[in-house]
Amino acid sequence: MKILTAEFIRSCAGPEQFLQGDLSEVAFIGRSNVGKSSLINSLLQRRGLAKVSRTPGKTRLVNLFRITSDDPGLAQFVLVDLPGYGYARVSKSLRAEWAPLIEQYLDGSEQLRAVVVLVESRVVSEQDRETIAWLLSVGRPPIVVATKVDKLKMSERIKTLRRLHEGLGLTEEAIPYSSTTGEGRDRLWAALKERIRT
Repeated sequence: MKILTAEFIRSCAGPEQFLQGDLSEVAFIGRSNVGKSSLINSLLQRRGLAKVSRTPGKTRLVNLFRITSDDPGLAQFVLVDLPGYGYARVSKSLRAEWAPLIEQYLDGSEQLRAVVVLVESRVVSEQDRETIAWLLSVGRPPIVVATKVDKLKMSERIKTLRRLHEGLGLTEEAIPYSSTTGEGRDRLWAALKERIRT
């Protein structure tokens, strides 16, 4: 699949700025420093669309992008980049502002078709568990993507992914993804298409 255009729409600081339209929306969320911006850039094959930072917790607003592709099943949709969670150096007050904003979007968007939860392949965190459990409780079963799999030796991979699967209580296998090599890109697109079509 070829991405034809990837256009920044706006950053939302409150629910009144969320889109009101008929385009399908796909949201990406994960712990700070999980590699979300790198994955989005890799998935769309666009350098610098989502800002990559060495400082975790840099995404502080809900960022919206309009994407068009040459695939009829995903001709046009909105990619939603949500703030990362779990970064200790972000103030409690700021984290307290993010949580309601993220929840209002995930629970309230009528056009949301898929939520992609990014988890680091080597680490199972309580916040990842809580996020996945909450999404299931509000009827938003997530697509779970295990990032940075290129950092695993082949001998470690099966065991690590199995531990991740069990630790997060997943019913479907996490998609292994590497933003460096592009592994998992086609599989993630296939999963997104399936959600958008149904």
